[in-house]
Amino acid sequence: MPLEAGLLDILACPACHSALREEDAPQDQDAAGSELVCTGTDCGLAYPVRDGIAVLLVDEARRPA
Repeated sequence: MPLEAGLLDILACPACHSALREEDAPQDQDAAGSELVCTGTDCGLAYPVRDGIAVLLVDEARRPA
């Protein structure tokens, strides 16, 4: 389920405060759906979206490969 329109305009990465973009979660992840990926060049954390709610906790984020 896509996030509400305009939500990405106000959300930012909690770790580095860069903008976020919505992407499909990788197939090897347990939870299918989408995730919010940080656009910061040095960060790149991917935050899960569960039941249409973005979980913006650094401890829950997937580290870039």
